[in-house]
Amino acid sequence: MKDKVQGKAEELKGKVTGDRATELKGKARQAVGEAKRLARDLEIDTGRERTEAVEATETKPEPETDPRPGRPTDP
Repeated sequence: MKDKVQGKAEELKGKVTGDRATELKGKARQAVGEAKRLARDLEIDTGRERTEAVEATETKPEPETDPRPGRPTDP
């Protein structure tokens, strides 16, 4: 959010003063802010999905059985 606000201020300053370089720097800073926001959102979403997927695939281990018929299994 901070980058987007600073970028907007810089862009407006460039427009008012007629300084094209400052205007473009402001637009670039806004793009950085947007990229950071998207990365943060994806990280949060990915974390939730991964946790849900792990919980869904977790199963209780099956008891071991002796492959030989008629033999008791170890506790």
